[in-house]
Amino acid sequence: MADDTPFLSFDGRAARSNWVRLQTLVLLRWMAIIGQVAAILIAWRFFGIAVRPLMCLSIVGFAVMANLISGFLFPENRRLSEMETLAILIFDSCQLAVLLFLTGGLDNPFALLLLAPATIAATALRGPSTAFMGVLTVALVSALAIFNVPLRLNDGTLVQVPPLFGFGFWLAIVIGVIFLTLYARRVTAELQAMSDALLATQMALAREQALTDLSGVVAAAAHELGTPLATIMLASSELADELTAYPELRQDAELIRAQTDRCRDILQSMGRKGKDDLHLRSAPFAAVVQEAAEPHSHRKAQIHLHLPPGRPGEQPLITRRPEVIHGVRNLIQNAVDFSREHVWIDLDWSDSRIALRITDDGPGYPAHLIGRIGDPFMRHRPQESIQDAARSGYEGMGLGLFIAKTLLERTGATLRFSNASDPFLTAEERPLKQGAVVEVTWPRPKIETGDGPPHGLNQLIA
Repeated sequence: MADDTPFLSFDGRAARSNWVRLQTLVLLRWMAIIGQVAAILIAWRFFGIAVRPLMCLSIVGFAVMANLISGFLFPENRRLSEMETLAILIFDSCQLAVLLFLTGGLDNPFALLLLAPATIAATALRGPSTAFMGVLTVALVSALAIFNVPLRLNDGTLVQVPPLFGFGFWLAIVIGVIFLTLYARRVTAELQAMSDALLATQMALAREQALTDLSGVVAAAAHELGTPLATIMLASSELADELTAYPELRQDAELIRAQTDRCRDILQSMGRKGKDDLHLRSAPFAAVVQEAAEPHSHRKAQIHLHLPPGRPGEQPLITRRPEVIHGVRNLIQNAVDFSREHVWIDLDWSDSRIALRITDDGPGYPAHLIGRIGDPFMRHRPQESIQDAARSGYEGMGLGLFIAKTLLERTGATLRFSNASDPFLTAEERPLKQGAVVEVTWPRPKIETGDGPPHGLNQLIA
């Protein structure tokens, strides 16, 4: 698929690395920590191997500290960029390599676990990052084959495999890194290609449906306008013939006839093939948000759209991407569903960013679930309608917010979920804007067209 296709123009390939959750890698690291501690203690207490338990456990402690720091600094649903994922995998590989250095190097059968970070990189990262992880793993394995603290029993007996088996183990790990990396990379690439193909098919079907609907509207308009246009053309021709003695008036009549011909040609060309309207590719920021909110403007809640004061003429012109409109629409729908009477949409922009904030007057997000908002978790829904559902149970909010968050993050946006007021305040103490808040922020170059108002003729769709 070409890089200029709509659904890949928002760095679709690069965004795939953002599909990796920090929580997933943290859980994998906790499993590795438990296994490392168990292996150290069992080897020391039950097999009589001198493994320097304090030094080894201190190396494991670095992994524990990394997990604790990640848990305190970032929310549970944080999705990592490619460089962040690569840094975590490098840390895990180096931590395991240091632990293996203290416990015999490649004489330690757990050296096989060095394959894990490289395999994860092949499934989650792009080619250069995957290649870097593969080279790093091979370098660490080669270094461990030469430099290591030999394993010994408590009585001083050396625990070491014969050199031939050691070389074979090193070669097996190196071949394993190459094979598993290429295998995982190939399978992941095929799955991603199939996903892209399905998305492209869905967008093509949606576009075809839109063109079909447009053709019907244009055909009806051409039919309805045919008679008035013919009448205008006939009248202007007769006027031009009768105004031979008045050249200026005759030019006006001929101009009317020419413009009538042009209207007829436009309707005919649109009816045949449709048009790619340049004026629909971009719009002012507020107009795009209004378009997203329009389906919910006549529901139970009153939607208030506020522009930043004092800057009416500086409104940025942004690209009308389906991801932006659908993602913002899902967020507004969620706010309307759980509001009482009002939903506020506040727009803001600066030289470097464009942002909107959606606030409702409902009960707000449950405090214990704010960190998980945006994850596609599903719960059993009671039979009441969504308007009667209580937000305290967070019913029916998982998949819609996940879709909105995923679509908007593909456009370069950052989302933050919070509550507008302290949930422990009484109903009388809470302000008017007391419910849930979602803030969406884009770097301005990511979403702004930067080309000014569109100009030129509409292009025929091939």
